[in-house]
Amino acid sequence: MSTLRTDLHTHTYYSPDALTTPATFIDACQGRGVNCVAVTDHNTIRGAVAMRDALPFRVIVGEEVRTLDGEIIGLFLKKEVPPRLSADQTVRLIKEQGGLVSIPHPFDRLRRKSLSEKAALRIADRIDIIETFNARVTFARDNERALRFAQDHNLLAAAVTDAHTPGELGSSYVEMPDFDGPDEFLQSLKQAKLVTHTASPFVHALSYWARLRRRVFGWKPV
Repeated sequence: MSTLRTDLHTHTYYSPDALTTPATFIDACQGRGVNCVAVTDHNTIRGAVAMRDALPFRVIVGEEVRTLDGEIIGLFLKKEVPPRLSADQTVRLIKEQGGLVSIPHPFDRLRRKSLSEKAALRIADRIDIIETFNARVTFARDNERALRFAQDHNLLAAAVTDAHTPGELGSSYVEMPDFDGPDEFLQSLKQAKLVTHTASPFVHALSYWARLRRRVFGWKPV
């Protein structure tokens, strides 16, 4: 069985704070040996669908959904999940279409959009995956807290880049056996090896520039 180098949290320029075009996404992944990605743009699956049709390897259609309680990622989606619902409603809509629930950067003290601990505890029995290492988390203790939460609630762990720029892709990932569909994916993730590398804090400035460019110059993907 082949081994996949998988990143379960990436963004394209369909996210307003990302700079990665389809062409630069492909080049970065191929140059760094990434052969499976979940594209999880903010509140849309448009980027994931575009990359699924463009990339020569496996793409998991995902979405990082802004809920009233903080952000939740849906994986293996067939349709978009609307933002600004409760965490419980969002999880239900993900599960109804056969998707998996992943919690991004759950305890990052610098991100106001992280899922609240109260909400995480409320939906813990419906979470499939938790990011125990997010490369964009500045303080190591926040990732360590996520790891403890995963251990306490018997949740599968993932290491992700949360890449918003091409240079971030391929620095952190999980090595896992190949899979076919969400159920096999969960079984493969149980056998995964997590490879971690913290991103430079400068990447947050690049995301700020991406948002500013759209606000000032009206730039948006076609």
